[in-house]
Amino acid sequence: MSNEAFDPSLLVFAALAAFVLWKLYSVLGMRSERDAPAPPGPLTRRPFPPPPFGAEAEAPRPAEDTDRWTGLAEKGSKAWAGLDAIAAADPKFSGPRFIEGARKAYETIVAAFAKGDRDTLRRLLAPEVYDNFAKEISAREVRGETAEAAVVSIDSSTVEDARSLQGKNAVTVRFAVKLLSVRRDRDGAILEGGLDRPNALVEIWTFSRAPASPDPNWKLVATEHAH
Repeated sequence: MSNEAFDPSLLVFAALAAFVLWKLYSVLGMRSERDAPAPPGPLTRRPFPPPPFGAEAEAPRPAEDTDRWTGLAEKGSKAWAGLDAIAAADPKFSGPRFIEGARKAYETIVAAFAKGDRDTLRRLLAPEVYDNFAKEISAREVRGETAEAAVVSIDSSTVEDARSLQGKNAVTVRFAVKLLSVRRDRDGAILEGGLDRPNALVEIWTFSRAPASPDPNWKLVATEHAH
């Protein structure tokens, strides 16, 4: 993904809500429902190395393949047309490979934020988004609090919008996820959250990359609540 700031004509950066049931939703989204109880046991975070995605994908499908975005976007929609434009601007772009990488990036960013891993976040976030995440991490550290988060499942990930404009490609993905999260004080006591039930969240994240960039990673440039 490109390190350049994302063109403001494409997106309006949404205000990030709080993480881990106290400020989780400012950076990751909103809780939409309570799911069934999760099995008891310690909360664990799975390691997800920051994955480059999209740029190194397999060769594009033929232009006459009119169903190439099936399963990613609604046929005839603005998102479908946008994916066509992105594929024209970047012949190596693969929709399935992009979605696979976006899902891994989602898990990586959630885990890195909970852990306070600024290096990983810096590689995967646009500067403005990174600044917001870093401020939340710093505030948590000042209070002596810790956070844990684990993605239980990503139930769906579809393309809401896609654009190719002014040398940059942008893809907006709608994630429906289930997440376990907890916030603890400096003594380890639980302040908010818990391990008994995952939270169902709906997230809309936008990733951007310049096709000419040597960096294969797409950067997270915006997050938004789904209502």
